[in-house]
Amino acid sequence: MPMGLKVCHLVLSLILMDLSKWVNGAEQVPCYFIFGDSLWDNGNNNALSTKAKANYPPYGIDFPEGATGRFTNGRNMGDILAQLLGFENFIPSFAHASNAKDQEILRGVNYASGGAGIRNETTRNNLGPVISMDMQLQNHQNTASRIAKILGNSEESAAKHLSKCIYSVGIGNNDYINNYLLPQFYPTNSSYTPDQYATVLIQQYSLQLKTLYNFGARKVALFGLGLIGCTPGSIAMYGNGTSCVEYINNEVQMFNTKLVSLVDELNNNFQDTKFIYVNTSSVSSSIPATVINASPCCEVGDLTANNGVLTCIPSGTACPNRAEHIMWDAAHPTEAAYVMMAERSYKAQLPSDTYPIDIHHLAQLNLTN
Repeated sequence: MPMGLKVCHLVLSLILMDLSKWVNGAEQVPCYFIFGDSLWDNGNNNALSTKAKANYPPYGIDFPEGATGRFTNGRNMGDILAQLLGFENFIPSFAHASNAKDQEILRGVNYASGGAGIRNETTRNNLGPVISMDMQLQNHQNTASRIAKILGNSEESAAKHLSKCIYSVGIGNNDYINNYLLPQFYPTNSSYTPDQYATVLIQQYSLQLKTLYNFGARKVALFGLGLIGCTPGSIAMYGNGTSCVEYINNEVQMFNTKLVSLVDELNNNFQDTKFIYVNTSSVSSSIPATVINASPCCEVGDLTANNGVLTCIPSGTACPNRAEHIMWDAAHPTEAAYVMMAERSYKAQLPSDTYPIDIHHLAQLNLTN
C-alpha cells in the first residue's frame, strides 16, 4: 500500500472515532475498571518518586488537559475503550479517587501504573517505585469496600454491581522490558530460561486474576503483550538499530501462548465469568510497518545508555505529523495507534484479534453472579 494511503488510513481512523464512536449512545456497562502499566496509566504515577512518569510536556500535547500522566501524546488505550463503551467521561485514576464523587467511583477506576508488572520487583531496581499488579488489586479491594458503603453497606449490592462491569488488564510488558531484559538489575534472566520465565509469570498472573474474580470481576479482557522487540527502545538497545529484535518477540510470544491457555482454564473453572484474550501482538503487527522505526515521535535520550529510561526528554520537541506515527516515545504508541488497536479490541476485524469473543460482545453478556 502506498505511504499516502497508509497515512490516510491513520487519519481517517481518528476522524471516524471523533465523529461517530465517542458519542455513541448510552453506557453499555455500568462501570469499567482498568489494571495495567504505562499503556493504561492516566496519572497514578504522578506523585511517586519514580522515573516512570509522564506528567510533563511534550506528553499530552494533543490531550485537552495537557500532560496528565498519560504516556502518549493524547488519549491512551483505556480512554478510547471507555469512549467505545459509551462513557461520557474518562475513567478517573485511583490517585484521584479519594477526591472523586460517589457516582464517579461507581462508574469505575483506573489503577494502572507506568512500569508496573506481574512481579513486584519489576521496574523498582532501575526506575524506582511503581504500583505493581498486586498493589493494584489491593487498591481495587479498597474501592469495592467503598462501593459497598455507597450502596447502603450492602456487599450483595456491590457484588451485583461489580459483576456487570468490564475489567481490562494489560500487564506483563515490564516484566520483560524492566526485568528479564535487564540482567544488570535483575537476576531473572540467569535464573530462568525464556519458557520457564513465561511459565512463572503466568502462574503468578493466574493467582492475581483469581483474586480479581474474588473481588467481584465477571467480565475480564486480558491484553496480551505487544511486539516489544519492535519498539524503538528495544531496537536501539538490543538490535542493529533498524529492524525488530526477533528473539525478544519470540520470548514474548511464549507468554502470550500460555495466556491463551490460561483464558481457557479460567473460563472452565469459573462458569459464571467470561475471560477473553486480546491479541495485542497481532493487532500491532497489522499497523502500517513503514512507521515502526527506531525514531520516536518525541525527543528521547541516548537509548543505549539509559538503562530502561524510554520516555521523552522533559519539554523536548515532538514531531508535527503525529497522526502519521505509531510510536510516541521509545516504548509507547501514539494516540493514532491506540485508536486502531482499541477499535479492533472492541470489535474484532479478524478472528485472530480476540478470543473467544471481543469486548463489544463481552459487554453484552448477561452473566449470573
